[in-house]
Amino acid sequence: MDDPVASFEKTGAEEGLPRSRRSTGPADEAGGATSNKRGRQGRRATIKDVAAKAGVSFMTVSRAINGRGGIRPETKAAVMAAIDALGYKPNVAARSLVTSGELRIGVIYSNPSAAFMSEFLTGTFEEASSVGAHLVILRAPRGETPSAKSLKDFIASGLSGVLLTPPLGDSAALLRMMAKAHLPTATVAAYAPESAISVRINDRQAAYEMSRHLLDLGHRRIGFIVGNPDQAASAERLAGFYAAVREFEDVDASIAQGDFSFASGLTAAEQLLDRKPPPTAIFASNDDMAAAVVSVAHRRHLDVPQQLTVVGFDDTMTAVTMWPPLTTVHQPVRDLGAEALRLLSARVSAATGEAAASGEYLLDYKIVHRQSEAPPADLGSAPTAPSD
Repeated sequence: MDDPVASFEKTGAEEGLPRSRRSTGPADEAGGATSNKRGRQGRRATIKDVAAKAGVSFMTVSRAINGRGGIRPETKAAVMAAIDALGYKPNVAARSLVTSGELRIGVIYSNPSAAFMSEFLTGTFEEASSVGAHLVILRAPRGETPSAKSLKDFIASGLSGVLLTPPLGDSAALLRMMAKAHLPTATVAAYAPESAISVRINDRQAAYEMSRHLLDLGHRRIGFIVGNPDQAASAERLAGFYAAVREFEDVDASIAQGDFSFASGLTAAEQLLDRKPPPTAIFASNDDMAAAVVSVAHRRHLDVPQQLTVVGFDDTMTAVTMWPPLTTVHQPVRDLGAEALRLLSARVSAATGEAAASGEYLLDYKIVHRQSEAPPADLGSAPTAPSD
């Protein structure tokens, strides 16, 4: 029986990996004590920013903007002052469409991570309130495309555009169906064709930076858990890991397959920790699988991080509600959802002949350092990076 854990070999290690259609190098952004990269200059103020500055809920901001009752004059004044201070500009064209009952955005989701979906839906609901869009939700079986009948009924319900969550944004068949129906489409954390709006981070660069951090800590036996093989982001993160490993000599790197679910992380962790010798660090492609690694480590009486460093990807609530809190790549899931909905609304609202939003939009990421990382116990014997 084949070993379920693949060992890394430096020659031809990335052969057969799906690639994004172009490589995008993020620019620098300052930020705290963490490593951070930026793919797009500036960030548009959101209704969430206005609510935070005014000290009210985003629904109160929405009522103030739309002139609805049930809001005290002093509260409305605070909201308007926050809007002025932040330079917040509601999507007037999209809101005018809603007034005539025309802006209906379909959201199709099928994601095994409840933490990811919670963050994503919060962002889309907040932005929908900002532009006044009506969201129509279609849930598919976990990790699967909705049935042909449900999709046909969904499209026929009078949608203005469609927002696809991972892994559905990587489905060529689903994207073709939306194009055939002439529905503007936006994807999140996916590598979609130019005709669609694609809002994501630079997965490869983010994974490279996290992997390089583990190597700089002194780890040389490192396990990596790959995400859903049907998602291009999984291959991009694996490629980033490989790129970092190639910069050091005598690294014992091993790969286990997951699918972004907690259950798959349990299996992958068992496979990696059964190796002789086991890894001193494991990088999981999302927080759910990283939490599973910590669970297996605890069951094996391994101290995290003194005997095993564990890091993840996403920075969902899972990362801060487990023990120890997880070092992870902060992917701004809430902002990804909000930005995708904003761009999609603008595309739907664009007057005939105006340039419509399409293509890739990269948002910021950063490495968030918490208590799940430490140098390996045998740091003294760790090899060094090759000299130039």
